[in-house]
Amino acid sequence: MVMTKRAMPVIAAAMVALIATGGCTRIRAHQGYIVDNQLVQGIQPGIDNRDSVEGTLGRPTFVGQFDANDWYYVSRSTRQLAFADPKPVEQTILHVRFDAAGNVAAVDRQGLEKIVSIHPSGDKTPTLGRERGFFQELFGNIGAVGAPGMGGGQGPQ
Repeated sequence: MVMTKRAMPVIAAAMVALIATGGCTRIRAHQGYIVDNQLVQGIQPGIDNRDSVEGTLGRPTFVGQFDANDWYYVSRSTRQLAFADPKPVEQTILHVRFDAAGNVAAVDRQGLEKIVSIHPSGDKTPTLGRERGFFQELFGNIGAVGAPGMGGGQGPQ
């Protein structure tokens, strides 16, 4: 098949359009624990213990920072269009609490309502206190070190 000079630009434009639209596809991603509702419903307070929960659900995503009796299983699904930020479409936080004996005390399940959206205000972080300029910050302590009542005086004699 012989290509004519007119067909070449049309084919090239079609190839460029095909490649350009290929970057606009939706990207779906899943992070964390894969939730099996039947297994989660099988965890019963007062019946199960740490070993049975680990045998049923596996190791937790993380253990509580302040109390090792709190286990968390975290799962999140997101969608993203091309180069935009990913948007969460589904989330599950499964919180299994144990009593002092290691038995399940409670099983809590939460979802997208736990996601917090943070909106920075410009390129500066608002702070409380004095508004000081660059040079005030840089040279503000000159003369303050060792001044009476400023805590930098002479040591014990």
